[in-house]
Amino acid sequence: MIAPRHVRVLVLIVAAALAGVPGWAPAADPAAPEGPRIGGHFKLLAADGTAVTDRSFPGEWLLIYFGYTFCPDACPTALTTIAAALHELGPLANRIQPIFITVDPQRDTAPVLARYVKAFDPRLLGVTGSDTQIATIAQGFHVCYKVRSLGNEEYTIDHSSYIYLVDPAGRVVKLITGESATHPLASELKRLIE
Repeated sequence: MIAPRHVRVLVLIVAAALAGVPGWAPAADPAAPEGPRIGGHFKLLAADGTAVTDRSFPGEWLLIYFGYTFCPDACPTALTTIAAALHELGPLANRIQPIFITVDPQRDTAPVLARYVKAFDPRLLGVTGSDTQIATIAQGFHVCYKVRSLGNEEYTIDHSSYIYLVDPAGRVVKLITGESATHPLASELKRLIE
């Protein structure tokens, strides 16, 4: 067994040897590595056929949620939480655009999406796109989803359930779990936006 002080000496020797290797450099701050970037640009279609991008709402905060209209629990809970927060915020909610991005474009047609989101709040915007567009956007936001067959051509979609708060500069500043209807979303939004 190597004594701890010998391990430290060995590490210093290896680091000194590597320092002479061209192109090798130690990490700037190994104690605080930069995390993966979340978010990114997107271009999808609203239920009325108009193009919606991450830049369609200049100066506004975005609340983005990925889900699908046939979802039995997580999506209705998250959208109810968003709607309640918007109501509680009053006029401050005018600075926020909530967006529901479907991960099920086959079933979530424009009319289905429009009816679904308006049942929660008229300000909520449902958007869709091709499978490839949605997969690319979901990957940028680190959203996991997977179709699971139920038989008889029926399926469900397992998916992560986070509400993404995006500031007017396009940065995701907060990830909020969408699984609790009692989440204090309004107070968090007020604190961050004001």
